[in-house]
Parts: sequence; C-alpha cells; structure tokens
Amino acid sequence: MISSSSLASPLPNPSPGGRGAFATPSPEESLPRAQREGLERGDETGSHLKLTHHPGAHPDSPEVQLRQSDLDAHPDARALRRDRRQTGHLPDLDWLLLACVLVLLGFGFVMMSSASMPIADRNFDAPLHFVTRHALALGLATVMGILVFATPLAWWERSGPALFLLGLALLVLVLIPGIGRTVNGASRWIPLGPVNLQSSELMKFFAVIFVSGYLVRRREEVATSPWGFLKPMLLMVIASALIMRQPDFGTTVILLVTVLGMLFLGGVWMTHFAVLFGMLVVAAVILVALEPYRLGRVTSFMDPFADPFDTGFQLSQALIAFGSGGWLGVGLGNGIQKQFFLPEAHTDFLMAVIGEELGLAGTLLVIAAFGFFLWRVLAIGARAERAGCWFAAYVAHGFGLSIGLQAMINIGVNLGLLPTKGLTLPFMSYGSNSIIVTCMAVGLLLRIDRDLRLEAVEKKPVEGMKWARA
Repeated sequence: MISSSSLASPLPNPSPGGRGAFATPSPEESLPRAQREGLERGDETGSHLKLTHHPGAHPDSPEVQLRQSDLDAHPDARALRRDRRQTGHLPDLDWLLLACVLVLLGFGFVMMSSASMPIADRNFDAPLHFVTRHALALGLATVMGILVFATPLAWWERSGPALFLLGLALLVLVLIPGIGRTVNGASRWIPLGPVNLQSSELMKFFAVIFVSGYLVRRREEVATSPWGFLKPMLLMVIASALIMRQPDFGTTVILLVTVLGMLFLGGVWMTHFAVLFGMLVVAAVILVALEPYRLGRVTSFMDPFADPFDTGFQLSQALIAFGSGGWLGVGLGNGIQKQFFLPEAHTDFLMAVIGEELGLAGTLLVIAAFGFFLWRVLAIGARAERAGCWFAAYVAHGFGLSIGLQAMINIGVNLGLLPTKGLTLPFMSYGSNSIIVTCMAVGLLLRIDRDLRLEAVEKKPVEGMKWARA
C-alpha cells in the first residue's frame, strides 16, 4: 500500500521573495482579487486594516497573544468591537440628554406635588389626587417613549402622511358633541377611560413628522417654488382652524411657528418666507381682535396691577410669588400663593411656584436645564445634517423648536414678559398628554442619536491596526 508520504513532490522552485510554492499564503493572496484590491485601497469598508494571518500558529502561542494584546490596546478597535457586540449592554446614546430630561421630570413631579396639594384637598378631599394621576402619566410617558425609541426611523418617515391624517381626524372628533369633553368652555379632550386624549398635543407631534418627510421628498420644490412651501402651510392652516375651534390659541401658535421654522431650515426663499410670516402675523392680530378675552390678555400683561382682580389677576399673583421668593425662596412646600391665590398653580403657573419656594436660584436652574436640553437637541440635528440624514435633521430641529418655544412662552408668561397663554411647562407641569407627547419626542430624538452613533462607528476608519488571526 502506497503511503501518502511516498507521493510527495520534489521541492518547487522558490518564488520571488524567497518563499516556496508550499509556503502559507497571506490572507491577501488567498482572498479573491476584488477583495485584495479593496484591502489594498482601504476604501471598501471605510477602514484601513492590514490583516496578518498565521494559520499554523496555535491560539495560545506567544506571537498570537502578543498581536491580540496589541489589538486590545488600540482604542478604536475596542470601540468598534464594543459596538459590534452590543447584546446585553446598555445602548450607546446621548446620556446627557436623557439625564437632563429625567431631572426635569423628577423635579417637575416634586414641584407639581407641592403646588397641587392645596387645590386637590379642597376640590377632591384628597391631597394626593393630582400626584397619583401625574405618576400614572409619567409611567405611560415612559412606556410610550420606549416604544418610540424601539421604532425604526424609516417607519416614521413612511408613516408621516397617515399620522397627519389621523391627527386631523382626532381634531374633528373632539368637536363632535358627545365625544369631546368640555372643561372651562374648551372642548379639547376625548375621554378614554381613566385618561383623556388631547388631540392638539398629538397634532404637534404628528406635524413635525409629516413636515420633516415632506421637506425630504419635496426639497427642490420647497426651495424654488412658492407652491412647494404653501402646500404644507395650507394643511397646517386647516389643522390650526380645527384647534382654534376648541379653542386653543397657544397650541395654534406653537404649531404654526414650529412649521414655519422647519420650512425656513428647509431652504424657503427669504422673500417667500417674509410674505408668509407677515400673513400669519396679520391673521393672528385679527384673531386676537375678534375675541375680547384674547384682547384683554394681550393688553393686561403690560400693566397687570391696573386691574389686579380681573384681567390682571393671574399675572399679578405670579409676580407676587416671584417677589416673595427672593434669592433662595421661602422653602419647598412653604409657598403662600398656591394657597388659592394663584390660579392653575400646578399647570400653567408652576414656574411661579418654583420662583416663590426656590427663589431666583431655582428659577435660573430650570431655565438653564431647558437651555441645555435645547442645545443637545439642536446638536443632534446638526450631526444628522452633516451625515446627510435630512429627515432626522428636520425632526430634531422641529422638536427642538416646539419644546423650546413652549418652554420659553410659559416662562415668559409667568414672568410677565408675554401675554397669558394656556400652555404648560414641558416635562414639569401637570398634564398627562403634554408629558406623554414630549417623552415620545425625546424617545425619537434618542433613536436618531443612536442611529447616528452606529453609522459613525461603521464608517469610522481605524488606522494603524493589525488583525491577528490564528
């Protein structure tokens, strides 16, 4: 029987470079030609990796262990491998933004509890009535934020038109007698068991999604044709008209200004934008002049103490609260204005309670927190724009404008800088719909940041590395 050793061929001529034909080929030589060329260029995968292969080496040999230690010591390699093995680890996202939101939610819960106990005890004989409902809203908001974060960004882009039509349907339903719920002369809620759905809050969320997708699909038309930016504005006017029927003037202002800002970022010509903005200002003036209570609010904030017991009552009490707080406040829970003096202390005028109980220091900290939140959100939008992810960029800028503008208006109203509007303080005031919608927006922002980080890791060149394989 012939053994395999007897079939051995004579030694071949050495190849150029001093290696025989039976020398173990390098991984570049064993790969197909296209892959070899890609590795030599270093541009096929976005990295410059030089592979060194030792098929005959034992995994525990000193040579392999040395190269493996060099690989582990490379910071980019560790980052790349960490992102490829995310299973079982916390996601890599904007933890500073999330921490800021959690601080605002937690601090708002504490201050809302302090502000709501007197009125809850008087109206419901249960001091913790609003506290328990707000805690339920926070739980629902957390669940909805997680669900939004888990939804791919492409789904939101595809579903923008359908979501906007859903928002319009909800705005119509809330105006139908027997379906919508009326409180203090305003029909803004649809009862759904233990919670009430405020359709105007959802419309703010859906409008940002819809306009972002529209700006991506019709980018050239928006930038070059007046009809390109008039089409979404006509839809927003329809939505605003339905919201004004509730009536809710503050939400209408937030919706229209947010969409205008997104269209401006989308490249609308300045002349077209100026004409459209002027038309909306004229329409707002007409709406204010037609309703006496709106005209009274606009004029009373200039001198609230001229009529402190009627048109200027809310603002005068808020200013008294800020004046009583001084530098450091009267102490948590020791405020006087929430004791039936300041109307809506746990919703629209929560900032006045913060100013009285925590003083100027607490007020400035809240303003700084919202400033930090807005900075992080706009930074996400800027990164998405640099990466060419235009839908993500418009969504981030839209939510930043919406939430930042609402916070600015609420704080301005409490300080007497703006006319009184029925807008809550985002993340902090009592109101389940506002809390849920803003947390949904945060969930989508964190998803955008997460996707941008993963894409950056995949495209990041890792230079000066050697992969050792045994």
